[in-house]
Amino acid sequence: MEWNPIILTFELAAVTSAILFLLALPLARWLAFGKGWLRPVVETLVAMPLVLPPTVLGFYLLLLFSPQFAFGRFLVEQLHLRFLFTFPGLVIGSLIYSLPFMVQPLQAGFSKIAPNLLDAARVMGKSPLTIFLRVILPNSRPALLTGLVLTFAHTIGEFGVVLMIGGNIAGETRVGSIAIYDQVELGNYGQANHYALVLFGITFSILLLVYLINGGYLKRLLK
Repeated sequence: MEWNPIILTFELAAVTSAILFLLALPLARWLAFGKGWLRPVVETLVAMPLVLPPTVLGFYLLLLFSPQFAFGRFLVEQLHLRFLFTFPGLVIGSLIYSLPFMVQPLQAGFSKIAPNLLDAARVMGKSPLTIFLRVILPNSRPALLTGLVLTFAHTIGEFGVVLMIGGNIAGETRVGSIAIYDQVELGNYGQANHYALVLFGITFSILLLVYLINGGYLKRLLK
């Protein structure tokens, strides 16, 4: 079994999770505490990847970045940026497709912060940034962990989006899910099983660890 697709999968998951964490923090904060007619619209857009077929998202990203169309041509000719069938393109597709798996846990965690804690911080004259860093984030650790792990695990399992925008280039865009598909098409079920078992085992272990930590089981086991 070649390990490069597995390594590339976890590289993609790590990069996607790190970038989304930074992008999702202010967005989730606004969705948790903001008001106005724009909020439900943004919530809907964030949640769209949960119900939208991944091939639809991949198809429109394919059109967007294609040199045959104006925006894609501008990226290639003027900025010398190419996203189709490249690792950066996979990252962009994964950022969009995994967005709700990061934002929604953070939003839920922020919304559970006791209002009296926030009011007390405001009475003490703390700035919104200080309140966010010193009050909201420390009291949302389970949500932060859940968002990171769900995003990481979801990115590992992506198929439709990465296939549409990245293709199947060995060493550059062939991630684990695509490697499994390749082996099944070739009738190499043993090789496909090896890839599948590795991804299943690692993903299961990561999710189990999160449930143990958030449920307090790990602390009790270590006592």
